[in-house]
Formats: sequence, structure tokens, C-alpha cells
Amino acid sequence: MSFMPCLGFQWLGHYPLKAQYIPAVISRSIWRYASFPVENFQTYTSGYGYRTSPLTGETQFHQGLDMAAPLGSYVRNWWIGRVISLSDHTACGTMIKIQSGQWQHIYCHLMGSVEDTPQGRYFIDQGGGIIIWQGQEIPGGARIGRIGMTGQTTGSHLHWGLKHGDQYIDPELVIKEMFRYQVSS
Repeated sequence: MSFMPCLGFQWLGHYPLKAQYIPAVISRSIWRYASFPVENFQTYTSGYGYRTSPLTGETQFHQGLDMAAPLGSYVRNWWIGRVISLSDHTACGTMIKIQSGQWQHIYCHLMGSVEDTPQGRYFIDQGGGIIIWQGQEIPGGARIGRIGMTGQTTGSHLHWGLKHGDQYIDPELVIKEMFRYQVSS
């Protein structure tokens, strides 16, 4: 029997889970709620793990998966969740972080900017017709941004990071499980 990470989303009608892993035969159908995060996807340009930095040439740990797509291609929310952080002007560029149960999904290098108002903080991409407020709940599969080149980047791509609890997870493993469900359905 194979095992996969437990998402443990109580609002999806699943019982609260105490272990991090559950049998895949029980949880395989949960992937129907997931969405691949990049429209017009071209290729993976940098995987999770140690790599030579394309900017500095030094060895560094890359805590996400880089997905190339044409500039301006839409980015979709991986899973239903609440926006917990918005930022720009960092190495990650314009960034959205969404909390889904014990998971956090991080989207970096987006077009647009983050603004602060008395009503709160929001992300805006006028060209893409997107406004997202910090604290807003976002459905899975919703367009949340567009591929940009903000922050430290050498080309148009999405840096997609995933954390379960406080631990970064290799997003490629999640994509493989999503694909395995899609093929078996």
C-alpha cells in the first residue's frame, strides 16, 4: 500500500487526522480539489533542493519549484484557502501566501503590486483584472495572479513553494500525486 501526505482539511468533509500520512487508497480522491498552478505551462526550470544559483553562482537550497510560462500567463490557486500574507520588493518579488489547513502555498514573481489602505492590505494586477485582499478566502482553481519577473529572477516563471506545518515540501511530489489521481480517474 502506498502512502501520501495528508491534507487533513476538515471543511472538505474528512475526519480530523492525527498522523501526517494516510493510505493513498483512502485519500486519492482528495486530489480532485487541487488545481495545477500555471496556465500556459512550458517547463520546470529549477526543482526543489540544492542547486547552483543562476544569479550568484553559489550553491543554495531552493525551497520551491520554478515553472516557466509566458509573461502574463495566469496563475491559479492550488487549493481553497485564506490569504495570509502579501508582499513585494523582496527576492521573491510580488508574492501571495495562502493557508489551507496545515498547508501553506507560496506564489512568487507575480505581476502587480501590494498596496496598504486603511481597509487593509491587498494585491492588485490591473492588467490581469485581479484584486486580492489579505484575509480573503480564495477557491481552488481561481486565478490569483499572472506570471511576472518581479524580485530576483532571470526569466518569466512562477516560484511555487509548499509548506506542511513548518516544513517545506517538494512541490514535485504533490504534482505527481495529483497526476496519479487524474490518470486513475
